Amino acid sequence: MKRRLAREIVVQSLYQMEMNEVGSEEAVNMLLDEAAEENDTERVIKNEIELKAYVLELVNGVWSHKQAIDGLLENYLKGWQISRLSRVDRQILRLAAFELLYSSDVPAKVAVNEAIELSKHFGTDESGKFVNGVLGNMFRELDKLKNNPS
Repeated sequence: MKRRLAREIVVQSLYQMEMNEVGSEEAVNMLLDEAAEENDTERVIKNEIELKAYVLELVNGVWSHKQAIDGLLENYLKGWQISRLSRVDRQILRLAAFELLYSSDVPAKVAVNEAIELSKHFGTDESGKFVNGVLGNMFRELDKLKNNPS
């Protein structure tokens, strides 16, 4: 299973959930169906059951910790509010913060790098720099954050 593909689906699912007020299962199923139908990318989804389980685990984890994650992100946005971010950047930051704080199987540097790549792929020209700045500050204080989550 490709975790990059899983993260792309997670970000898109979170976006769908926020925009259309759908549940995680519905959002993930819709995106997996779309991915299976899109042949122009020539992306083959292997082991869809494993991919779906991993995606749902991340989506549900981010969504259940959303309030705490958003509160934490507010501390690192420097002059921004989470509600004022683009929906794409917001979902990418939420996923990265979840992986940094709550996921023990993803190295912190990988979570940050993947978020930067996702922001370059889905966001604006400035998204990569913005996400890098926010997550870089979080990364520097990660030990403190893990020992004292708020």
